[in-house]
Amino acid sequence: MKVLYDPDKDILQISFVDTTVEETAQIAPGLVVDYDVDGHTIGLEITKASTKVDNPYAICYVVGTANVDKPRPTEKN
Repeated sequence: MKVLYDPDKDILQISFVDTTVEETAQIAPGLVVDYDVDGHTIGLEITKASTKVDNPYAICYVVGTANVDKPRPTEKN
């Protein structure tokens, strides 16, 4: 996984795997999801990152228990 912050463009990119981005989709204002040729999610991009994250220059990697109690999106039938 690679995390890149471009301070000139104020964009934070998180790549889960090193492969070619085939398609992107904006799923919310300032949040873009990258997909590979098979439609798998391979990355995220946050625009205006300095206004949406505590510190785009810092990263804290933690191994622990996932928060499974947070609200989940409802599935469409």
